[in-house]
Amino acid sequence: MKRYDKNDAISMLTEKARELSLAGEDRLPRRSDFDAESVVAIKSHLGPWPRALEAAGLKPPRPYDRLEKNRRRRAESRRRRRGCADNVRGADSEYKEETEK
Repeated sequence: MKRYDKNDAISMLTEKARELSLAGEDRLPRRSDFDAESVVAIKSHLGPWPRALEAAGLKPPRPYDRLEKNRRRRAESRRRRRGCADNVRGADSEYKEETEK
């Protein structure tokens, strides 16, 4: 069993992308293009498959504003579920104060 590092994982993805391109296939590498050991190595060093493709430079990264928006929505949802949305002072509290005037 070979020990892989982050650079090996990136190399496997970029090499597979190059092979696919030379074969005339216009797609990103899939998990099914690799053996199980390679998939485990890639995901352990680079994270979930979409993030691994981003780390290898094969796929554009997700927009930061989208990630931040999702974090805010999850936090607000947690506050509502706990029933303390009015008691928590966060980034949105200034907005609430301005709109109440």
